[in-house]
Amino acid sequence: SKKLLNHYEINTPLESYHLHNEHGKVVRLVEQMLDGQHIAVISDAGTPAISDPGYLLVREALENNIEVNVIPGATAFIPALIKSGFALHRFLFEGFLPPKKVVRQKFWSGPNPM
Repeated sequence: SKKLLNHYEINTPLESYHLHNEHGKVVRLVEQMLDGQHIAVISDAGTPAISDPGYLLVREALENNIEVNVIPGATAFIPALIKSGFALHRFLFEGFLPPKKVVRQKFWSGPNPM
């Protein structure tokens, strides 16, 4: 994201927001929005809030009557789903496969592995 922002000479301050710190930051970010600041959540790995941080912030913003806008962006999940040829009138997304090989193998080896 930083490379793209630099390319377009966008100098907005960036702050990391990820799985390991989102619970600790969500209250402060909502307070900033209530004070009139605008916040954008961007991701280098997909779409925020779909197996990516962002859900907690969106939920808290909505609970505080803060308007949330969604701008579609690049994501691997939706194009892969479309290209699969599956009937898309109904589908279930349970998240991405675990990053560790041993855990992925357990995922595929039996019912309810996770």
